[in-house]
Amino acid sequence: MKVIVSAGGTGGHIYPALAVLEKLKKETKDLEVLYIGTKNRMESEIIPQRNIEFIGLDIYGLSKNILVDFKNVFLVLKSYQKCKKIMQEYKPDIVLGFGGYVTLPVILAAKKLGIKTFLHEQNSIVGKTNKFLSNKADLVAVSFLSTMKKFPKAKKVIYSGNPCGENALTTKEIKPSDITLDNKKKLVIVVAGSLGSSSINEKMKEFLRLSKKSDYQVLYITGKSHYDEFVKNSRFGSNIKVMPYLDNLAGLMRNCDLIITRAGASTMSEILALNLPAIFIPSPYVAGNHQFYNALEIVKNNAGLMLEEDKLDGNTLFSMVNELFGDKKQYEIMKMNLKNLGKTNSSELIVKEIKELLK
Repeated sequence: MKVIVSAGGTGGHIYPALAVLEKLKKETKDLEVLYIGTKNRMESEIIPQRNIEFIGLDIYGLSKNILVDFKNVFLVLKSYQKCKKIMQEYKPDIVLGFGGYVTLPVILAAKKLGIKTFLHEQNSIVGKTNKFLSNKADLVAVSFLSTMKKFPKAKKVIYSGNPCGENALTTKEIKPSDITLDNKKKLVIVVAGSLGSSSINEKMKEFLRLSKKSDYQVLYITGKSHYDEFVKNSRFGSNIKVMPYLDNLAGLMRNCDLIITRAGASTMSEILALNLPAIFIPSPYVAGNHQFYNALEIVKNNAGLMLEEDKLDGNTLFSMVNELFGDKKQYEIMKMNLKNLGKTNSSELIVKEIKELLK
């Protein structure tokens, strides 16, 4: 089987694509993969490091500058022609798109050449590119059940969940003691994405101060660029650990009792796979406020809590954590509801549908 994959810009798009490729590799003999991404974003480093053939396109997302956007439209057309030429030479059986503006010329070129196409949407709010391409794709898969109705013109839509969640179940386990915490105490992880957030960090100092006499312990991940400033002139309790970054955070989430986090697609999928209760602080700085709607999908099913950033303060968050830990029944209900919402075989479902599409 020959496959072209396209996903760009963020890990939220790239890692689900890699999870599906890993499953395809296990189940398909003689799999050949070509990855088409942008020249200047994270996939241009991640993909070649994994020994996957990579072609970068000179393409950028639309801005609010008319002159810049005029140039960008020209680059999209140029990339479309380049993709057609690539596909005529490579002759893929199917083209898979996992979001990001780079997928636009890739999927359009495949459609023009009569090649089967697949799209995956990670968020509850549909990305602009996926929305535009959905009626051109042969199959669309979504991470949230409610998102299925947002593709009314698609040929076929399936509820697959997000393939990233499966990685949380199979990744190497990290115990609290591995990072000098207590294996017997409840663990609360606080993280604002891989880069951290200066807007959240300052408000969290009060939460950590209040938590230092609690019967639970807190791991606070600041983000690499914020760590030095955060710990400067600060003293934390013996049950508080502050780190700039933790590689393989999902491995520790397996031994965590509560996570306080943003609501990006990959994080959401890991929380669902692990049935891990969460308090979401959605980033208000993302396109279409999609993190708010991602979190809302969990909250409205009584499977998590949400505290919007403009309402965030240490006292409020401290009260929420204590109320949740103090109500064992509600805590267990959340875990059960997470289990009912999550999909732990997303890659398997997607690969099965892809094979059906190619029959």
